[in-house]
Amino acid sequence: MALANFIDRAATAASQVLADFHLEDFKADLEKQVVAVAFDDQAASCAEGQATLDLAVRLLARLYPVLAIFPLGSAASSQAQALERLAKSINPKVGIRRSGKSATICVVAGVTRPPLRCPTFFMGSDGWAAKLSRTDPVGSGSSLLPYGAGAASCFGAANVFRTIFAAQLTGAELDETIDLSLYSYDKTKAGEAGPIDIPVDLGETHLVGLGAIGHGSLWALARQPGLTGRLHVIDHEAIELSNLQRYALAGQAEIGMSKAVLAATAFRSTALGVEAHPLTWAEYVARQGDWVFDRVGVALDTAADRLAVQGALPRWIANAWTQEHDLGISRHGFDDGQACLCCMYLPSGKSKDEHQLIAEELGIPEAHEQVKTLLQTNAGVPNDFVVRVATAMAVPFEPLAPFVGQPLRSFYQQAICGGLVFQLSDGSRRVRTVVPMAFQSALAGIMLAAELVKHSAGFPVGPTTSTRVNLLRPLGSHLHDPKAKDSSGRCICSDDDFIAAYRRKYGKRVEQLSDVSAP
Repeated sequence: MALANFIDRAATAASQVLADFHLEDFKADLEKQVVAVAFDDQAASCAEGQATLDLAVRLLARLYPVLAIFPLGSAASSQAQALERLAKSINPKVGIRRSGKSATICVVAGVTRPPLRCPTFFMGSDGWAAKLSRTDPVGSGSSLLPYGAGAASCFGAANVFRTIFAAQLTGAELDETIDLSLYSYDKTKAGEAGPIDIPVDLGETHLVGLGAIGHGSLWALARQPGLTGRLHVIDHEAIELSNLQRYALAGQAEIGMSKAVLAATAFRSTALGVEAHPLTWAEYVARQGDWVFDRVGVALDTAADRLAVQGALPRWIANAWTQEHDLGISRHGFDDGQACLCCMYLPSGKSKDEHQLIAEELGIPEAHEQVKTLLQTNAGVPNDFVVRVATAMAVPFEPLAPFVGQPLRSFYQQAICGGLVFQLSDGSRRVRTVVPMAFQSALAGIMLAAELVKHSAGFPVGPTTSTRVNLLRPLGSHLHDPKAKDSSGRCICSDDDFIAAYRRKYGKRVEQLSDVSAP
């Protein structure tokens, strides 16, 4: 058994949430663990249980070097090998145990209590509702919906992490019980979580950004039967090794594949039409003649990218994010007197340009003009530049030497974002960009997919507001965080020209309200 070949990227994410972090200690703690995934015939024989198991293995195999795939019944045994293959597709060197005898911690799907004495989390679902318990099996529902089932896997993986690293997580108590509807985001009783098993026409829906959050959305949408319409998936990048740390659908075989093409392959056996667009949002919009976008799911990294999407004036937007302390989704119209997406991301004061931020990350802020030139020309980084970065970072030059001659963006993404410098410095050189844990990104993506489906189906959608979850703490009692329309008048949703353009596109006539804020 061995840690995954992208473990330094996973360690980078962990270093941002764990106190007193030391890379070698972190790896040693992981190597002590045997994480069991126990499941019985009830979970193995229903779609919700299968979804919970699938995502749980996808999340756990990215971090832990030993998994115990522990079936509790004949039907469960028939699925064990498929789960083992899934784990090995992510980390080929993952250790697989076929019993739970040596387990140090366990997650369980189904209605059976495994004969183990380690900390145990029982995962399950009922349609839209995600369930978790520390004391009793919760079982899996009979619907075909993946939303509650997938969210339960994220809650389970989060509690595993919080258990193992409790000493380094301030206030990281464990969840005793969770029963949460992704239909309403209210804590709900089982079976009261909204309509299930109904066909949904997505119409013309766009998903912009196919990174870790996008993968969570794709995982969920691809597992829901009955979806029709057309989904446009938009991202110009390709899968890199470091992405495997939290991209739920990506394994070793997908490295180098276009993110958009990979997204489309996830829907090969579904009725949903998917069009892959390996482009930036700006490039995609430039090719569209009418700029009519009925429904857009946003899974992008930066505020600037989100502002650009809202600037194209989609009819309706669902936006998902991860950040240092939480993750979540928000919902946005435009001509309705409530907060548009820009309202949430309006810059305050002067912000630094990309080249300045990258120069700072490289440890050479004084070289920002050279960094700017290298970014603009896409020229290979010279030898003396890499030497300068190595010196500034107090790491040896030799491991960075292969990057000489590569474009600066590639050097930055692999050496800094990919975790190489982090490894060489034993974790002392940390990236400033927030790198979420896999379970955080996956839950944000599942929440985004749920919003797209609910809106497409005409289900009641919550008011323009954000819904936030902190997976490093027990689930809060109040998840909604209302966002008011920007009151400064700077936002485009207060601009008469933008409002008129929106109305021309969609023929929308919304009563103009004064002094309106989100409820």
